[in-house]
Amino acid sequence: MSQPASYDVAALRAQFPALKSGTAHFDGPGGSQTPEPVARAVYEALVAPIANRGTVTKAERHADGIVLRARAAMGDLLDADPRGIVFGRSMTQLTFDLARTLAETWRPGDEVVVTRLDHDANIRPWVLAAETAGATVRWANFDPETAELTAADVAAVLSRRTRLVAVTGASNLVGTIPPVAEIAALAHDAGALTMVDGVHLTAHAGIDVSELCADFYACSPYKFLGPHCGVLAARPELLEELRPAKLAPSSDDVPERFELGTLPYELLAGTTAAVDFLAGLTGSQADRRTALLETMSAIRAHEEPLRERIEQALAELPGVRLRSRAAHRTPTLLVEFTDRNPADAYRYLAERRINAPASSFYALEASRRLGLGDTGSLRIGLSPYTDDSDVDRLLDGLASFVAL
Repeated sequence: MSQPASYDVAALRAQFPALKSGTAHFDGPGGSQTPEPVARAVYEALVAPIANRGTVTKAERHADGIVLRARAAMGDLLDADPRGIVFGRSMTQLTFDLARTLAETWRPGDEVVVTRLDHDANIRPWVLAAETAGATVRWANFDPETAELTAADVAAVLSRRTRLVAVTGASNLVGTIPPVAEIAALAHDAGALTMVDGVHLTAHAGIDVSELCADFYACSPYKFLGPHCGVLAARPELLEELRPAKLAPSSDDVPERFELGTLPYELLAGTTAAVDFLAGLTGSQADRRTALLETMSAIRAHEEPLRERIEQALAELPGVRLRSRAAHRTPTLLVEFTDRNPADAYRYLAERRINAPASSFYALEASRRLGLGDTGSLRIGLSPYTDDSDVDRLLDGLASFVAL
């Protein structure tokens, strides 16, 4: 049996200018650091002749090529049709736009399902859109002890009036990976569409939107080494059915009709560079899609032992409780202190150049469900560039904080 792909962590870290400061970054769920090739792609897009998309001038062709290459790159990353890749300012903006568009077809008595495990960006747009349409919001709860969200939890609030189910691919707060494909199948059986928030999951797993049965899948390149923008993937034929609000002169083509105004070409160039960077991480000579799957497998093989090491060490610290306990989860840990303020731990670690923030991280409903309120707790998130020395510093810092 062949060995799984791997990569040289030290060589990887050398490509991240931000890591040269000596800070240990455990804040990846909030945004990854940026490798030099991605920053260079952004720069090169801006210093070359550029204009609105077109085919006549060199500047127009430059812009057009950037967009098409970015759609193809995200298509490979998500195993999605590039013709269904929509770019926007952020996942939040894209979800609000989609919610308003879909809500035009909802009527009083229709229902929308959201989960308390989700980031608010996959809750509030749907709640507000439902209120405007007179639709009813149904809430799927998760088990606060195990942090598990099951298909049965969602099935309990489904009905023939359900028009959409919004569910996270992975919790940005506790890392839980719910059975998305099973949940989506139940939603489809009820006649509903599915919206999957893949922002956190995409950074830690190989994604196939068709295997997830996701009608809509959203993610953010800045969580997987890219620049700050958002991506929505859907089948082109589904997008053709939707009529979003747009300017009269703007294109009515799909996916352009969903992209309001001129796209940030430099960020799309950076997005392509991030996908290519990931594809090249293990030195694979396979096609880009296959190389990406090999990379994501290698990232998981690197991150999981580090997560287990942290969990084992924290289990031995007094006054510490881990809230990330799902059977399937990303390398993301939520740490609760029985008699200490997590914000104090955040500041204590930051003074030692260890970035592990404390908050609810916009997963407000999840934080409340866990009994942590609006302020949340300390989150530790691993990234492809996390190494053993980072973990040593984190564990030493937490041990000394607890001992104060």
